[in-house]
Amino acid sequence: MPPLRTALLQNSGHPGDPARNLKVLDEAAARAAADGAGLLVTAEMFLTGYAIGGGVRDLAEPADGPSGRAVADIAAAHGLAILYGYPERHAGAVHNSARLVGADGTELANYRKTHLYGCFERASFTPGETPVVQATVGELTVGILVCYDVEFPENVRAHALAGTDLLLVPTAQMHPFEFVAESLIPVRAFESQMYIAYVNRSGPEGEFDFVGLSCLAGPDGATCLRAGRGEELLLGDVDPKLLTTSRRINPYLRDRRPGLYTSLG
Repeated sequence: MPPLRTALLQNSGHPGDPARNLKVLDEAAARAAADGAGLLVTAEMFLTGYAIGGGVRDLAEPADGPSGRAVADIAAAHGLAILYGYPERHAGAVHNSARLVGADGTELANYRKTHLYGCFERASFTPGETPVVQATVGELTVGILVCYDVEFPENVRAHALAGTDLLLVPTAQMHPFEFVAESLIPVRAFESQMYIAYVNRSGPEGEFDFVGLSCLAGPDGATCLRAGRGEELLLGDVDPKLLTTSRRINPYLRDRRPGLYTSLG
């Protein structure tokens, strides 16, 4: 299987202005596609901004709403899949969601964040109830989590057991928790034998200071790509051959003894 060139778009865009953020996405998709990318991943709440207070409910849209259709058009125009974060309105609730559209603009998956972080999120969103959401991009099985979700090892291991090759994690990681991007993400990739694309916001936004440090971590525990603190578009390859080799060498998943863990609940 050929590698999947993956682009990580680290920025905070224009909080409260989905139309301008769609322009940012279109420009990034053009650059990524020109460099051979088959997948572009954005940060948590990319479409609207994260620190927008009550604007979350005002700007929330259905997955297939006007902004969702605009993203689909961008993906189809540039011929690459796009994963973007947005506030989703569904059945009277608002979810912190991430939606994956294919290179032809069709929806491949939609995930609702299951673990909400802090007072702002718990006041603004309803948590999702589906822990493992997957799709196929190229020849890889792709899974989705959002930010705080990846800090629970159970979530990542569930994806590993379901066969996820590449875990996409749009995030809004803030100071002083840089260690999550720097240390925890490569460990998660190693212990569950997958690639993880962790894509953060950058710079101050409202009361938050987003630290950047987006990365692509591999199943060997190495960080293939690492952003700095500012806006960046990173490109790297997710290599199925490395996945196969690493999974053959690393015994974690084979050596598990699930019968001993039932008491963990």
